[in-house]
Amino acid sequence: MAIYQFKGFTPVIHPSSFVHPQASVTGNVIIGKDCYIGPSAAIRGDWGEIILEDGVNVQENCTIHMFPGKSIRLKTGAHVGHGAVIHGANLGENCLIGMNSVIMDDAEIGEESIVGAMAFVKAETVIPNRSLVVGNPAKVIKLVSDEMIAWKSAGTKLYQQLPSDCHKTLKEVEPLREIPENRPKQEDFYQTLQEMKKQ
Repeated sequence: MAIYQFKGFTPVIHPSSFVHPQASVTGNVIIGKDCYIGPSAAIRGDWGEIILEDGVNVQENCTIHMFPGKSIRLKTGAHVGHGAVIHGANLGENCLIGMNSVIMDDAEIGEESIVGAMAFVKAETVIPNRSLVVGNPAKVIKLVSDEMIAWKSAGTKLYQQLPSDCHKTLKEVEPLREIPENRPKQEDFYQTLQEMKKQ
């Protein structure tokens, strides 16, 4: 893992969490239980403190940073989608930050809120709990339904299981040169939001 001490601060990472070897964690960072940090994610606590509470996931190519002197917190179950940037913002419990969205300094994302893909949340924006947020600049368009938060929570549970799966089964290998006859079948264990609506 690319874990770096900076100015006397060594990252603290719970052993149940998984930081991909191609991710980077620097300085004053505290990562709780069952967190997943994907490849090419950068969590840079060189200028301030970054706290990831239990069950947070920060997916591939995400950046978490801030201006000097700040302390930011991603609360329990926060879910940060591929390519998102969190710069000096706080994320509420069980919220979802969509792919390639940008959350700017001193923004507060309420618990169980969903920020749509490619949204831009301006500095100092306060998003109430259970809000669905989209656009550039981002705006609240409606409340998050029970159905939507159930779907989000189910997806986050998969990411909370992923650290254990990675610790047990992820290993660097040489590729196969042909498809073996006994290749395993991929598990089908997740319902899309559309499938959930049909029930």
